[in-house]
Amino acid sequence: MRLYCKHSVLPKTAGICSTFSLCIFLFGRKILRVQHSSGRNVSIKVGNRDDSNLYINMKLKAAAEIGISANHIKLPNTATEADVLKCIASLNTDPAVHGFIVQLPLDSDKPINTEKITNAVAPEKDVDGLSSINAGKLSRGDLGDCFIPCTPKGCMELIRQTGVQVAGKRAVVIGRSKIVGAPMHDLLLWNNATVTTCHSKTSTLAEEVGKADILVVAAGRAEMVKGEWIKPGAIVIDCGINHVPDSTKASGKRVVGDVAYSSAKEKASFITPVPGGVGPMTVAMLMQSTVESAQRFLEKFQPGKWTIQYNQLTLKMPVPSDIEISQSCIPKPIDQVAKEVGLFPDEVELYGQTKAKIQLSVLKRLQNQPDGKYVVVTGITPTPLGEGKSTTTVGLVQALGAHLRQNVFACVRQPSQGPTFGIKGGAAGGGYCQVVPMEEFNLHLTGDIHAITAANNLVAAAIDARIFHELTQSDQALYNRLVPSVNGVRKFSDIQIRRLQKLGINKTDPMALTKEEVNAFVRLDIDPGTITWQRVLDTNDRFLRKITIGQSVTEKGFTRTAQFDITVSSEIMAVLALADGLDDMKKRFGRMVVASSKKGIPVTADDLGVTGALAVLMKDAVKPNLMQTLEGTPVFVHAGPFANIAHGNSSVLADKIALKLVGKDGFVVTEAGFGADIGMEKFFNIKCRYSGLRPHVVVLVATVRALKMHGGGPAVTAGVPLPKEYTEENLQLVAKGCSNLTKQIQNARMFGVPVVVAVNAFKTDTKAELALVVQHAKEAGAFDAVECTHWAEGGKGALALARAVQRASQAPSNFKFLYNVELPVVDKIRLIAQQVYGARDIELLPEAQEKVALYTKQGFGNLPICMAKTHLSLSHDPEQKGAPTGFVLPIRDIRASVGAGFLYPLVGTMSTMPGLPTRPCFYDIDLDPVSGAVNGLF
Repeated sequence: MRLYCKHSVLPKTAGICSTFSLCIFLFGRKILRVQHSSGRNVSIKVGNRDDSNLYINMKLKAAAEIGISANHIKLPNTATEADVLKCIASLNTDPAVHGFIVQLPLDSDKPINTEKITNAVAPEKDVDGLSSINAGKLSRGDLGDCFIPCTPKGCMELIRQTGVQVAGKRAVVIGRSKIVGAPMHDLLLWNNATVTTCHSKTSTLAEEVGKADILVVAAGRAEMVKGEWIKPGAIVIDCGINHVPDSTKASGKRVVGDVAYSSAKEKASFITPVPGGVGPMTVAMLMQSTVESAQRFLEKFQPGKWTIQYNQLTLKMPVPSDIEISQSCIPKPIDQVAKEVGLFPDEVELYGQTKAKIQLSVLKRLQNQPDGKYVVVTGITPTPLGEGKSTTTVGLVQALGAHLRQNVFACVRQPSQGPTFGIKGGAAGGGYCQVVPMEEFNLHLTGDIHAITAANNLVAAAIDARIFHELTQSDQALYNRLVPSVNGVRKFSDIQIRRLQKLGINKTDPMALTKEEVNAFVRLDIDPGTITWQRVLDTNDRFLRKITIGQSVTEKGFTRTAQFDITVSSEIMAVLALADGLDDMKKRFGRMVVASSKKGIPVTADDLGVTGALAVLMKDAVKPNLMQTLEGTPVFVHAGPFANIAHGNSSVLADKIALKLVGKDGFVVTEAGFGADIGMEKFFNIKCRYSGLRPHVVVLVATVRALKMHGGGPAVTAGVPLPKEYTEENLQLVAKGCSNLTKQIQNARMFGVPVVVAVNAFKTDTKAELALVVQHAKEAGAFDAVECTHWAEGGKGALALARAVQRASQAPSNFKFLYNVELPVVDKIRLIAQQVYGARDIELLPEAQEKVALYTKQGFGNLPICMAKTHLSLSHDPEQKGAPTGFVLPIRDIRASVGAGFLYPLVGTMSTMPGLPTRPCFYDIDLDPVSGAVNGLF
């Protein structure tokens, strides 16, 4: 008679196990996540069940033997079913996890449906084989396409190692649980044994046991099977773990199995002892199954390659309206889009079915992931109708993704409600190249612009309130209100400590300040004439361009002239677009200069004490918004700074997250507002300077229509039919207007980046006109130039552009900034005017000269320059088309966005509060009272 007690030990599998996380054990009160991490070990305390403790310790020991280190996520015994399901859902979607098990029974004070928990485990990660799908496959005999529960699998391995053939033998299984008994029956059956299942209620149990060549016992009753029942020479597998009293043991108890071992070993040819028999094999099989899971994953896994479902377009001719096309599309659920691009559920905050916010934590998770290719879409100097940069951006990503199967993200600005309702309609693209649903894209989205409005106006209110209170209260009265006594204790807030430090006062006790220090602390002494911070509204309202505030009698005659700007021109919007995280955003808020004191000292938002409040108002707005295109490619919609007085680009954060998600072979396509002389120049000199990102390709959008205008064609006006010069072939106008295209190509190449020209074709363009533009672009130095028909054909119409961008992204890119920020302010302005616009020189008007001196004195002279000029001409005069030269660029004023990090010179005249036209867009917009659908939008 021999005793079988040795268990097999898995070899170290460095090729698989050292690369991937392996196991997650879910014990009643805790989730234990076991990962490969060379030499890393974490101690674990498990729940109170003795059997669970024993199994868990065995699993941890085995994990350590093969180089697996263990972490655990603790769940309290008050954990609910929802808590456990949330943990499982997170593990199901984590690509670094290849297997986890639910340790049963669950030890929780709350009612938990075990079946629901077990079936929540993804079948491909269910390495203990307990889900209904794996159990069903086992019962059908699909042994190669499922995971087998670890204990039965270990029992079969033990039987095999005896050398006894299972086929044709009579087997008896005592126990019918789905953990051991039922799957053990199936395994023996599919290995061609004749199987009988018994249990504690079987009346002829001893008789059935006596017939068994192979006996597997999993009844959970101490020494229930007696030795005299066993057939001589039988193989006995005892799966039981029971504790019985034993006064000879220090613990007062000992562990026994379901079989009376001392008598059974006299009759069995092979028998497993308890402890030390099935338990170690169960753990070994768990490790083996997890390695198998990792192997299966490796067979299917393509590093960095998304598995994404694209939408098929049903193209119609003539092309319907944008809103008709958008509403005919059925977008994928946004959580599906998030999963397709590799986002985890806990990184996604759903805002309905079609949009979501993305947690910034994804950047930390992917910090070691290489970035993809970075493409910026810009344009020639446009007509008032726009030339299709947004449409081209969307068309390009649809071509790269849905047609060339590349990982690709679009990163675009969030549109303002003002232009949406007032002037131009939406900014979601057009035709068959749109971000959808366009209604949600253009109206409210997730409320970021409303948050900016609230934050901006909080600062404005704080400025005037502070002036009022300083004018009407003594130093001590102000101090008592700013640092009140609460329950007899006065204490400075953190932001007040920062102000004291700024003043050179290194004290933290409010009672220790001298009268002079109290005066310096409480008095910002704002000069009303220097206030640069205005109130904002996300609606075009020309009658708020100049206002008088303080008219109420309660303001005691303290009135001043002020104004409203459009929300997207707020510095808070510019900060949002340039910040690289919540902490950076908060610091930038604190640095925002709102005015100067009467001594010429900058007054900041931190001085006003509003920095923390601004961060709270903006804590959700800092997260990029996820949407999708018509063809199902992912889009980040985030931030929308005014392209005139700000830098006109979507957020740094959206670009950074997208570049990590697409991986090194993927593409991120972002759009820069207005023509290359404005949006692209600011993208390079401001956004790339702060983000540290380096572009690979510039896509320059051109249209025959715009080139005809630059060639001397008549004025183009929104809402007015095009003159015949634009609807009939005119090669002479096109050729002459190509001077603007040439200059914008030169502007892009000036920064050392390859340029691909996308000729956005309209139905009125002739083949000869389009060919002329393509030829001219190549002769002017473009890497390539292609005709695009994406508006009418979707991604298919931008395939040539996508392939050109792919080729250009492999070409050398020697990116460089136009200027060093250490240069004097005037020199930086002059470089932009001469090199980018073609000006002969600049002229600073007196107010601008004063600001140069002031900002240099205040320490802001080393900031980048963000020119505020018309987008309708390379010059300051919107009537000058083509590529004018020899002009002097007038700078009438300079303002500072210190928090965002740039100075913006004002060129010519322009308003930051647009007005409504005679017939605004909202005339056509309505809501269907029955379906709730938006009608008449664009």
